[in-house]
Amino acid sequence: MRLFFASDIHGSLPATLEVLEKYNQSGAEHLIILGDILNHGPRNPVPEGYQPAAVAELLNDYCDQIIAVRGNCDSEVDQMLLNFAMSESYSWVLLENGKRLFLTHGHLFNTDNRPHLKAGDVLVHGHTHIPVAEKDNGIVVYNPGSITFPKGGYVPTYGLYENNELKVLSFSGDVLKQVCL
Repeated sequence: MRLFFASDIHGSLPATLEVLEKYNQSGAEHLIILGDILNHGPRNPVPEGYQPAAVAELLNDYCDQIIAVRGNCDSEVDQMLLNFAMSESYSWVLLENGKRLFLTHGHLFNTDNRPHLKAGDVLVHGHTHIPVAEKDNGIVVYNPGSITFPKGGYVPTYGLYENNELKVLSFSGDVLKQVCL
């Protein structure tokens, strides 16, 4: 199984085009979007190429491949533009090896405020715009970073799961972080 992760698109058309190009090249079965899809939010500047309706149209072409959760900048109005569900604050994905991924944006559940997880589970979130791939007390914590507003000196990043490993990659293909499950 191969999964592709993107977070914090914030309505940027150029970033969405880059993500979809990498997703198509990756051979992943699903595109997991960790919230903040269309709206830039009140604390962020308007991103380059801010075109939320165009972003929605592009993503809707992949609606049968997308698993998405709601971010703090996502709204009911945003959901009206999307042909895939993103109105829940979390979701679970079961991997072929029996490991569980808890998907969330990160504004409600995160490293400091974890849901009930068991050893071997994976907490997957965005929101901080800073990539993470590490084990912490038996739980894997994974954040693919942000494609639109990276922070902490990072470049725009996305994530990939394959061969029992989670990676954070730059758009030039450099592996910035990785962790084995």
